[in-house]
Formats: sequence, C-alpha cells, structure tokens
Amino acid sequence: MSEKAYKSCLSTRYASQEMQYIFSEHYKITSYRKLWIYLAKSQKELGLEISEKQITQMEKNIDKIDYEDLKVEESKTRHEVFANINIFAKLCPTSKGIIHSGATSCYVTDNTDLIIMKEGLNIIINRLVAVIKELSEFALNYCALPTLGFTHLQPAQLTTVGKRAMLWIHDLMVDEKNLNSCLNNLKFRGVKGTTGTQASFLEKFDGDHDKVKQLDKLVTTMAGFTQSYSITGQTYSRKVDLDVISALSSLGASIHKICSDLRLLASMKEVEEPFETTQIGSSAMPYKRNPMRSERCCGLARHLITLHSNAANTFANQWMERTLDDSANRRITISESFLTADACLLTLLNISQGLIVYPKVIESHIEQELPFMATENILSAMEIAGIDRQECHERLRILSHEASNQVKQHGKKNDLIERIKFDSYFKPIFNQIDLLIDPKSFTGRAAQQVVEFYDEEVKSLLERYDEQLKRNSSSVNLSI
Repeated sequence: MSEKAYKSCLSTRYASQEMQYIFSEHYKITSYRKLWIYLAKSQKELGLEISEKQITQMEKNIDKIDYEDLKVEESKTRHEVFANINIFAKLCPTSKGIIHSGATSCYVTDNTDLIIMKEGLNIIINRLVAVIKELSEFALNYCALPTLGFTHLQPAQLTTVGKRAMLWIHDLMVDEKNLNSCLNNLKFRGVKGTTGTQASFLEKFDGDHDKVKQLDKLVTTMAGFTQSYSITGQTYSRKVDLDVISALSSLGASIHKICSDLRLLASMKEVEEPFETTQIGSSAMPYKRNPMRSERCCGLARHLITLHSNAANTFANQWMERTLDDSANRRITISESFLTADACLLTLLNISQGLIVYPKVIESHIEQELPFMATENILSAMEIAGIDRQECHERLRILSHEASNQVKQHGKKNDLIERIKFDSYFKPIFNQIDLLIDPKSFTGRAAQQVVEFYDEEVKSLLERYDEQLKRNSSSVNLSI
C-alpha cells in the first residue's frame, strides 16, 4: 500500500498479526473458496453429478489469488461475491458450473463472518485469560499491602493493593464468561438459500427435504461448527453480531476502568506501568514518566465501547429478510471490534507483566490520612478505659481541626497522632496508640478476600486454560 494512502492504525500500530490475518483479504477469499468446496463435496455425497476432478481442481487453486484481477472484475460487476466467483471459475474452468451452485452471496459472506468471529473470539479469550493470570499473581503478591481506599476520589477506609487488583480481575472474569457464552452459542449460517427458505436446494434435490437438511449439516461440520442456525432470513440474524460486539464492548469498559485506575495511581506515584530505560515521557519535559500504555488502552477502549451502538443500530434496521445497508457498516464494525479488543488486551497484558509498586509512597499517603481514620479506634479504646465518650469525642475533634489546619494552611504533615501522644488526657491508652494506628488493622478482611477469591473462583478458571497459557507464556513486547 502506498505511503500516501490511508492505513488504519489498528494495523500499523496496535493489533497483532494473528488478529489482522483473520480479517485479511487472503483469509476472507480463501474462506469463500473453501465454502464452495464444502458445498460441492456435500452435494456430491448426496448424489448430485459432481466429479472428483472438479473438486480437486478447486482445492488446488484455493490460495491462487490475483488481487488486481479481482479488483478489475469487481469494478465491472459491482458485486464482490460475483467477482470472486468469476475469478475462481477462471482458475477452475472444469469446475465453473458447480461453483456456488444453488447458493446466495450470504452463503459465503455470512458463513465467513461467522468463521472469522469464532477464530477471533478464541484469540480474545486466550489473551484475556493471560491478563487475568498476570494480575492474579500481582494481587496475591500484594494482597496484604495496605493502601488508601478512595470513594468520590477522596481518601476513604484502607484497602490493600492486592484487593484493588482483584476487583479488576472480577470484572475481567465476567467478560470471560460473556465472551465464552458468545463463542459457545455461535452457530453457522449453513446452507439456507436466498431468503432462508432453502428453496433452491430443495429444487436441486427434487423436493427431498431430508437431503436438504443433510446438506446443511454436512457443510456445517466441514466448516468446523457443530450446529447451524435452524432459521434465518437471507442473513443470519444481526442479533448475533450485536451479542458478540456487546461482549467485546463490555470488555472495553472493564479495560478502561482498570487503566483509568492505573493512571490515577501513577499520578500519585503509588503504582506505575513498565517504563523502558530509553523511553521518552515528554518531548519538552525530560523528567516525565507518562502512563502511555494505560492511556492507549483507555483511548482504544473508548472506541471499542462506541462500536456497540453501531451493531445495535444495524440489527434494528434489518428490514424484513435483509437489507444491504448492513454491509458497509459491518465491514468496519466487526473487524474494528476484534482488532481494537486485541490491541487493548495486548497492551494490558504488557502492563500487567511489569507493574511497579512503590510501598514507601503508599505508606506516606497513608500517614497523611490515617490519623483521622484512627480517631474512631482511639475513641473506642478510651471508652473501654472508662473515659466519657462525648467528652473524648470533643477533645479529638479539636485536635483533628488543629492538625488539619497544619496540613491545609501550612503544608505540613498530619501531626494528629503526635498531638494525642503529648496530651495527658489520653494517658490511659498511651501504650495502645501505636497498635491502634497500625495500617494493617484498618484493612479488614481484604487480604483474606484476595486469597479466598483466587482459590474459589480464579484458580479454576486458570486451570481450564492451562494448556493455552503454557503455549502463550512469553512476555509481550510492544513495538510502538
């Protein structure tokens, strides 16, 4: 392709070669040709006059594609499938009469889309599980490290670094379930004819309904599917596309949430994504360590989220048995959904393999906020020691405001605990104060929840994908 022509950044920068290939012209055209071979083989098996020589000729020419010749032919016919039939027939003159016999264009286009989506879902699910595995190791490693929790983006009760990561994993596991449901429910369009009635095939088999049903089953099996949709119009229902893209879009939302959290944590210098020694954060500010991978994920995920509305509108606007305004939209929406999801997961996997935690920074942030949170513990300890609760509450309120004033007005550290330690009023609990302000005593069951969730839910999921994880165990290096 000329450098003066538009190229999708999904191809040049972000998506994997593996995902790009299944959406390539080569994969599409060879799939068309294989589908014509499956149809001919099945028709031959069921008694139509088709020779082995005709089938062999088609098989020998599956990968012989002259793209320029095809381009010229399509410009003449203004019909993609018809142009492909003509070009394939030139390569297989003996087979010319049986190519696409009895079929409609959607026999090859829709069935190919379903083949591609099946392959794409397998790639996406395997990448997703790899991310879950990496984040699980991170979560377990930091399951007990206290960190400030945030509600309304304001400091709240402490949680742990691992618990926060396990929340991300929970959402990704929902995505795995949704995507697997799409994969398991995905069927083949099969051999259904012009408006889904199979009339042309019924005519070929002299009204033999059983042979038409067998034809559908044979082709479906050859294409690698166990079932075909038992009822279709000219196309399989675009509700199928909507379900698949909904699951991918939902995955995009999960990735956006995770990477937004990482960007906020990077801003606070608590957690960072990988950063190479030669990496440039800013062309003007040499010190910058921008979270560019997380930002990339958010940008791509935002696009992925919006593609859901395209799929919904395409399904909603399918008039009667079919209307062609779905074609151009689906060429963009289906491919970009998978390529974008692939790019997001590749980047997130790279991030997950190299997350950096800064415990001392986290500790300093806790020290700024924990004294205020500890007042409830101190109040309870004083009450147990026999001190009037309301009186103690007022004393703590005054000291808290004094400490807060030091922080807000003078930029100093939070010295509330020092004020309490030097106030003789709190002498009954002086020997308990350090224990009462231990950050680990504020995280509740966070560490246990991480381990329990891993043992009860995450572990079994990872075990199901053990073989795939072993095959894809290498680190991801992003070229750009």
